[in-house]
Amino acid sequence: MKKFALKAVVIAVLATTLTGCIGQMGVSKVVTKANLSAVDNRYGRAGLYVLLSPVYGIAATADLFIFNSIEFWTGKNPITGKSPAVADMKLKTYLKINNMLDRSLTTVPLASVTNSDIDAATFKQLDDKTLEMQVSHRNGTTTLLRGERAGDAVNFYLDGEFITAVTVADLDQYADLQA
Repeated sequence: MKKFALKAVVIAVLATTLTGCIGQMGVSKVVTKANLSAVDNRYGRAGLYVLLSPVYGIAATADLFIFNSIEFWTGKNPITGKSPAVADMKLKTYLKINNMLDRSLTTVPLASVTNSDIDAATFKQLDDKTLEMQVSHRNGTTTLLRGERAGDAVNFYLDGEFITAVTVADLDQYADLQA
């Protein structure tokens, strides 16, 4: 059982970190800038580069497995503060596949979370069939989302206007997928 758990953890870590191998290499840029700022002589810089080679290796590893992964998932490099992510840069490409994919596979996965205008959200259960979520936005406005159970479905209302109905079975299936 321990071997299985260890393999599962390794696979999960690799699956999330290997997505970020392409990126701005922010930590490596910081080390390079420090090297170039130390001395104005090309031979001195080359000598420092050799002496700092272990630091460059650690910086590149941190970039590849940590900071470029964050850049991939959020669309912004946490070291350089720059966006878009390198993976999203618009260039002339040889293979054009975005028009054949679902839009969710062509955009930054967590951009909506990091760029959200939501300040806070509160939940309140009105009765055994009704749940409300009040969302406060950074611009001072509020939105009210209400779910009302009606038989084997839940009707959703946004600011009093009906938006959709979802079966309880579909909601349960979605909850299982998120767990």
